[in-house]
Amino acid sequence: MTVNRIIEDKELGSLFVRVNVRARRLTFRTKEDGIYVTVPPRTSLAEIESAIEKLRPRLKDARQKLVRKLIDLDYRIDTEFFKLTLVSGQRERFLSRSELGEMQIICPPDADFSDENLQAWLHKVIEEALRRNAKIILPPRLYMLSMQHNLPYKSVKINSSSGRWGSCSAQGNINLSYYLVLLPKHLIDYVLLHELAHTREMNHGKRFWALLDRMTGGKAQALRAELRKYQTKING
Repeated sequence: MTVNRIIEDKELGSLFVRVNVRARRLTFRTKEDGIYVTVPPRTSLAEIESAIEKLRPRLKDARQKLVRKLIDLDYRIDTEFFKLTLVSGQRERFLSRSELGEMQIICPPDADFSDENLQAWLHKVIEEALRRNAKIILPPRLYMLSMQHNLPYKSVKINSSSGRWGSCSAQGNINLSYYLVLLPKHLIDYVLLHELAHTREMNHGKRFWALLDRMTGGKAQALRAELRKYQTKING
């Protein structure tokens, strides 16, 4: 489902508002990357903000209960385009070895993985590795698919979006989340084709899905459903 609006709240973080024609009331679902708000059509921003204030204590409590998985020696990322391992070393400082598609972090023998500052640093190091890989992997693939389907775009940028896999502006500027490199290849292609389809059809109407269906061999809805199983984050 498309995110129609993102509300940034200092206490609750990101709230991703999605309009659903079948919704009869506002519903809130808390995930690790933010709070997803499903609203009926024609719901005003004021109504959404009022509901947030009424539910703020419950939403805050739900957010606090979602503890991120620790990145430690048992932590692994093992995907098609990116693999990560952490190993114990002999030195008293952290070292990293990185090449295309693979990263190893060598940790001091007495590393305290419960330390919040260390967790923040590990996230930053891994996310920067994802960004570097995404910049190498995604733009050439987007260009190839663009040429194959005759869907030109103006520019492509890699960002750190944790709310959506990609976006395309009316001017044909495509933004891609670096978390895409954690997806299987066929789902990466689906997201890239989805954004390329927006260079011709800027909405999600029948013509958009017909175009995307033609480019995916009639599998657009199946791929869309499969993509929902994945999240834009490095741990879960």
